[in-house]
Amino acid sequence: MQTLTAGQQAPDFTLQNQHGDSIELKALLASHRVLLYFYPKAMTPGCTVQACSLRDVQAELAAKNVVAVGVSTDPVKSLAKFTERDALNFTLLSDPEHQLADAFGVWGEKKFMGKVYDGIHRISFLIEQDGRISQVFDAFKTSNHHDVVLKAL
Repeated sequence: MQTLTAGQQAPDFTLQNQHGDSIELKALLASHRVLLYFYPKAMTPGCTVQACSLRDVQAELAAKNVVAVGVSTDPVKSLAKFTERDALNFTLLSDPEHQLADAFGVWGEKKFMGKVYDGIHRISFLIEQDGRISQVFDAFKTSNHHDVVLKAL
């Protein structure tokens, strides 16, 4: 797993959001910086805490010209349920073949309760409007991810 670092260009992408609409990175960057955060699975306890915390600070992110975008391998239907269940107010993207996760270097071996498997590592990237990654966030807990991001901004 070779995770992208600050200073590198973010790979462009087009993925479907929770409503089935195609979302392009370059379109998002036309008006905002993007906090692209990768999370393992919708509606699980840790991912819910992280998403709800980001939901609750959307105004603070907007004041810094940042839009949050979550990415997981979940299908669009699961993302729609997650959005509705937790009243999420930002975009979630479906990366079912983990191509974007691979491109950002966040797909790789994980260990949990003695099992080894491949999956998404919980890492976030702040992407500037020129497409360059300015910060990588990989040292946080699901409960303080939003605080770490806001402090860095």
